[in-house]
Amino acid sequence: MQPSPERSAGTVELVWFSEIQWDFLSTRKQRLLQRFPAEWRILFIEPFTLGRNQHWLPVKRGRVTVVTVPFMKNVPEGMLQLFGSAPVRGAASLAGRLMVGFWTRLLGFASPGRIIGLSNIYWGRIASRMPCRVRFYDANDDHLGFTAAPSWLRESLRNYLDAVDLMFYVSPELLEKLHPRSSVRCVELGNGVEYDHFAEPRTTAPSQLTALPKPVLGYVGALDWLDADLVEAVARAWPEYSVVLVGPAYARDWTERHATLLSLSNVHCPGKVEYGDVPAWVQRFDLALMPLERSELKRASHPNKLYEYTAAGVPVLAIDYCSALDRARGVVTVASTPDEFVRLVPMAMADGRKEARREFAREHGWDGLAAQMVRELREAMTRKGA
Repeated sequence: MQPSPERSAGTVELVWFSEIQWDFLSTRKQRLLQRFPAEWRILFIEPFTLGRNQHWLPVKRGRVTVVTVPFMKNVPEGMLQLFGSAPVRGAASLAGRLMVGFWTRLLGFASPGRIIGLSNIYWGRIASRMPCRVRFYDANDDHLGFTAAPSWLRESLRNYLDAVDLMFYVSPELLEKLHPRSSVRCVELGNGVEYDHFAEPRTTAPSQLTALPKPVLGYVGALDWLDADLVEAVARAWPEYSVVLVGPAYARDWTERHATLLSLSNVHCPGKVEYGDVPAWVQRFDLALMPLERSELKRASHPNKLYEYTAAGVPVLAIDYCSALDRARGVVTVASTPDEFVRLVPMAMADGRKEARREFAREHGWDGLAAQMVRELREAMTRKGA
């Protein structure tokens, strides 16, 4: 463990409370923070998650310091009612509060001139009270939509929103749900892509793909968000095509609930693949699919895979489930209904706008998004007299 470094005049300290562990999924937070300037010192506070690797002692991920702190996000959903009492919540979160105080002091992130960033709303009430120069919320998802959202969790988010100076949001629908104060600067900052990672040709095909009949209709991402009925309809309508679903299912009963889909002879689920290997799969899809569920939660989202698919240059067929797709209609095929989605498969597969898709993806690179976030944070510090 490295001792706390001395602060120079240009050093900026950022403490980010994350809802996702750094090493678990390659998400927006890693993509952005890895691109911050060298003078930024960043402490990434990740939640404890049962069954995964924890970082009880700080580790370095590039210039980011990562440490695990247990907190209420990890309470089993069936036990959330136990925390309806403020004293119970206070007692349960005491260890987390003490650990955050310990690590921020020891690692040199306790200055009142620091920036506090949050995407884990369970920390909202506490983070809203921590001394800092600038406080911001990264609304990368409808975080209340993932749980039963008891009143105290809604209050935790509200406490934080009432204290922020700046908010980043990924979609207009999400901003509409959050109702920030009129004085808060709100900046639309969508998701993006590591363009070169997905555009650079991969010469070696995944072995699981080479033996499958073509054409291949492929999806990469968490299986939990799929409209499984729609995928099944595609597989049944086009039995001569291979339907490949690449990614993990986090719900323990997902496989059991979708046994009928998985029993189809042309449906293949190779499981989760490493981020570095994803382009080799996507580049060999004859058609990349976005058959996501059309729920209130997904309506407010902004899909990374839209830009990953288009950076790879492959044709894309999506169901109309979020506003980001409206902006992509010039380069991808968007279906309004499940029946239309199934019917459009051959036409979408013949879409020859490869260079237009890649140019679209290039405009949504993480480098530009990270630079915009840094610029907004610096301007917020200036407004606060930093």
